[in-house]
Amino acid sequence: MEKLAFITGANRGIGFETAKKLAQSGIKVILGSRDLSKGEEAVQKLSNLGIDADLVQYDAFDEDAPQKVYDYILGKYKKLDILINNAGVLLTGNLFVANSSTIPEKDLKDTFQTNFFSVISLTQKLLPLIKKSSAGRIVNVSTILSSLTLHSAKDSPITPAKELAYNASKTALNAFTVHLANELKDTNIKVNSGHPGWVKTELGGPNAPVEVEDSYKTSFNLATLGDDGPSGQLFHENDTLPW
Repeated sequence: MEKLAFITGANRGIGFETAKKLAQSGIKVILGSRDLSKGEEAVQKLSNLGIDADLVQYDAFDEDAPQKVYDYILGKYKKLDILINNAGVLLTGNLFVANSSTIPEKDLKDTFQTNFFSVISLTQKLLPLIKKSSAGRIVNVSTILSSLTLHSAKDSPITPAKELAYNASKTALNAFTVHLANELKDTNIKVNSGHPGWVKTELGGPNAPVEVEDSYKTSFNLATLGDDGPSGQLFHENDTLPW
């Protein structure tokens, strides 16, 4: 049976490019999209490339979403090989603000819901399906801005980017990566965080140096790790980043 991957936030940007590359490597992909019509457009784009992709509605604010995704994958495929928790938000739209003293509580909670809490809920629900895989891979799409080491380093290049909710939610996501990887260390499941780079997406903005077409590399690498690959680390492409 071919390998199966589920990618959240896969109707555009990094998630779409990752789905496309995985599919081109012979892996069946299921796109997770909050907006079904946009998801259907993405499936059609892949179809135009000769890729037969599947689609499931996934909304990080729908508390029933993990169960719905689980039921769909169990009913149609019976197991899951790759989970890429790609969906994420930056509600302020600006990474280069220092707003720790002014950020509204709602923005903080809503950001954590999408970038952290929903990831845990979905991963926990899908884990029984991933355990059925001969080589389960969980990829949590994070950011270099999650690194407390780099944020606190003297003359750090990421110092100007101090948007609290986004950065802190991804730091928390990294903690989940470390803890889950440790819990699963004696299994065939690998769990890693990945920094795709600063990408020209709606979140990254037009000044980002990485083109969307090149944004898949880190997630793709972590999703297709060999049996001797690492677990419980933060990567950008092939480079390990500090927590």
